[in-house]
Amino acid sequence: MDINEWEEWYEEILNTFGFRREDDEKTADLLDEILADHGFLTIDEFYDEIMLKKGYTDKFIVFGAGPSLKEHIRFLKENYDLSKYMLVSADGATTALLEEDVVPDIVATDLDGKMSDLLTANSLGSYFVIHAHGNNEELIDLWTTSFNKILGTTQSVPVGNLYNFGGFTDGDRAMFFVVELGAKEMVLAGMDFGTVVTKYSRPNIEGETGPADEIKTKKLIFAERLLNWIRENEDVEVINLIDS
Repeated sequence: MDINEWEEWYEEILNTFGFRREDDEKTADLLDEILADHGFLTIDEFYDEIMLKKGYTDKFIVFGAGPSLKEHIRFLKENYDLSKYMLVSADGATTALLEEDVVPDIVATDLDGKMSDLLTANSLGSYFVIHAHGNNEELIDLWTTSFNKILGTTQSVPVGNLYNFGGFTDGDRAMFFVVELGAKEMVLAGMDFGTVVTKYSRPNIEGETGPADEIKTKKLIFAERLLNWIRENEDVEVINLIDS
């Protein structure tokens, strides 16, 4: 999705949620400054480094943090040769993957997942796509320099060392990112787009799952709409395991 088309989505998101572009841009400027000092990967460097790990595959699996996640991880381990796929985790889904002894190749995160598991994944070799938005300035400031192998993104106009490939939530940003990396097959695991959240998405809930609040429900609606845009506009086969 080019930046001009994304701008139409972005305006709708700002209006729907009452977010302020200025807040997104402030955090983006902060992330850009941190990465300039700390170090970062360009998209070309990211592509070259990550693709060397699995022989330039065009097959990707994107893991969301929906209620089906653990079931889908176990199904994939039993029925797919994961060594032939690039594994991309959306933030909190990283915890579930590590619980099943799977290390994602890439993690797309705004840093509100379980921090100890995000850091563990990074130490085990996961590359990180760290996203700046108006509500995570403190997390960006506190944690960015604890990671390495980072590419930075924003949901506003790209600034400095940051990119905008499209996408809003961690899950759909991960989808747009793998499209940017040349995916021809994209398997979706734990992408339910329903009204139930898990402890992997909302670590503070009591129990394994709970009802999605109004804001989360609206975010999931946008995520599903953005997935449908990918289906209709990109040359990639999308296989959502929730439909199987």
